[in-house]
Amino acid sequence: MAPATGICLTSLAQEKTLHPQFIRDEDERPKVGYNKFSDDIPVISLAGINGNGAKRADICRKIVAASEEWGIFQVVDHGIELKLVDEMTRLARQFFTLPSEEKFRFDMSGEKKGGFTVSSHLQGEAVQDWREIVTYFSYPIEGRDYRRWPDKPEEWRGVTEAYSEQLMGLGCVLLGVLSTAMGLEEDALSKACVNMDQKIVVNFYPKCPQPDLTLGLKRHTDPGLITLLLQDQVGGLQVTRDGGNKWITVQPITGAFVVNLGDYAHYVSNGRFKNADHQAVVNSEHNRLSIATFQNPDPKAKVYPLNKLREGEKAIVEEGITFAHMYKTKMINDLELARRKKLLANPSGP
Repeated sequence: MAPATGICLTSLAQEKTLHPQFIRDEDERPKVGYNKFSDDIPVISLAGINGNGAKRADICRKIVAASEEWGIFQVVDHGIELKLVDEMTRLARQFFTLPSEEKFRFDMSGEKKGGFTVSSHLQGEAVQDWREIVTYFSYPIEGRDYRRWPDKPEEWRGVTEAYSEQLMGLGCVLLGVLSTAMGLEEDALSKACVNMDQKIVVNFYPKCPQPDLTLGLKRHTDPGLITLLLQDQVGGLQVTRDGGNKWITVQPITGAFVVNLGDYAHYVSNGRFKNADHQAVVNSEHNRLSIATFQNPDPKAKVYPLNKLREGEKAIVEEGITFAHMYKTKMINDLELARRKKLLANPSGP
């Protein structure tokens, strides 16, 4: 039985046992603790990225190597105003302390474009994630629906606008590095997106009564181009690059952004750049906050390798597919796989 409509996790977190709707199969449960940190993920300083010469070349080399090996890395000295980062985080925390009825004024169920929900915007999930989220569709600017942007705390809308603009700039700088590495013009990846979308998802993971039985965010790869994640110091982001045999918990670094590449980056590079396989775990001791900024192609953008294929080389994706088609197919397949797994585990169930 699912939690009652309009109930936030902050109230369920007070219970001694986890609601069945959040309990995952054993093979999906966390294998590594939220605070068992690893330093395997590269940390790259961007100081000098906008210059010329050996300094920039070394930074670009590190970004490309991390994209090829992991599809995920952290950046520091990135130029995003620290005061803006602090304000975005402070106001987000304030929002999640509001009463349930205030948060659900911006309920994004029913395919509304933006707002508040528990677990995910996807309908028909077999198991829910242990998180509350607020989603802002921030680019293209003319597509913003401010009715879906929470009006409390009062300053949050303005801060989010400034934050989204600076993150768009940082994302485009990193995409320029990857475009050049592919032998293309610096703006090739951005142009391939046609009219780049940006979506900001603020994740709140409350303390969980039985964190070993659930996930804050299920295992997945992002469908889009590039994601910039700001996380607090609690820890919980986990990555695997061997199909889930070994998971590592990403070390939080104050002021850093975790950069991970999505499926679109993987496809347009014809598999050269990895799409990071990741999840989020929760804990019983601390609330956790993260802010993910997704920069994605326009729905009409073509999903196909940007480089001319070498003789004998095959494309890893069919020609002619649009990003909208790719995204929809991915979401449907994920839900169907989860549904089939639930049926196999409980063939006599409802």
